[in-house]
Amino acid sequence: MKPFEQLPFSRLPERPRVPHPYFDTSARDVLVDSRYFGRVRLHVREHGAGPPLLLVHGLMTSSYSYRYVLEPLAKHFRCIVPDLPGAGRSDMPDVSYFSHALAELIGELIDTLGIQGCRVIGNSLGGYLTLRLALARPDAMSRLVALHPPGVPLRRLSALKTVFSVPGSRALLDALIRRAPERWAHKNVHYWDESLKSLEEAREYGRPLSTPEGRRAFAHYLADALDPFDMVGFLHELSAKEFPIPLLYVYARRDPMVPPVVGERLAAATRGGKLVWLDEGSHFAHVDAPEKFLAVALPFLQEQDPTSN
Repeated sequence: MKPFEQLPFSRLPERPRVPHPYFDTSARDVLVDSRYFGRVRLHVREHGAGPPLLLVHGLMTSSYSYRYVLEPLAKHFRCIVPDLPGAGRSDMPDVSYFSHALAELIGELIDTLGIQGCRVIGNSLGGYLTLRLALARPDAMSRLVALHPPGVPLRRLSALKTVFSVPGSRALLDALIRRAPERWAHKNVHYWDESLKSLEEAREYGRPLSTPEGRRAFAHYLADALDPFDMVGFLHELSAKEFPIPLLYVYARRDPMVPPVVGERLAAATRGGKLVWLDEGSHFAHVDAPEKFLAVALPFLQEQDPTSN
């Protein structure tokens, strides 16, 4: 198969060809009293022992996306992997999902769990949100690996904002997704190695999209969390001062979802931090290039800081 060449949904195997420990991890629901979201229930998975490491997933995915790095990371850390609101098995409040509010919620989860100063990996949207949290609350985490985050106001995001300003656009999106939510998830998640996909994954990512509440939450993410005007302010804040904690950007050189130029522009705007490129893998490198991702992320996470737990 060529990179990013998708299998037809009808040919997906029941189980992934590479085994993983995700369903063997401990699971619990955590109630977070959020200033913006109110009392919200977040589903959290844990695996391993040691200093806390928070793993924050991206759009269209859930905590399940970290399945292939849990075992190696758990040898060094207590991995804590939440489902963001509207994703996985967490609550799906019907409010605007602004990026600053979601970033604050991650900080409120950190406070609720008592893991201030933890190390963090944020993938895709999760990387963008944790970047915003680090700027607003440097005490929340000690080190951050941002794997292929957005954060640059590209034209495609401005076009998306325009689409959502049209009356009836959310109803149309709902109709498109509810016909086959698992197929939607399969079609809109892209890997360098698409043979890693399975019906198991499609069910996990299609789970929230199979409900009206989950589809509304997904629309909120698209319309609110990826607002290009907010990204303008974020870039200004990012470039205004030294980034407050050690930061590692990891980007793939090819990706159909978040173009690599975003990594170049974010790194150029960041005062402090380091950018590493992966020649193979997508912005879901923790899924389709876990060894390559861990080779750069793990040494960075293991470095010691005065504020580290």
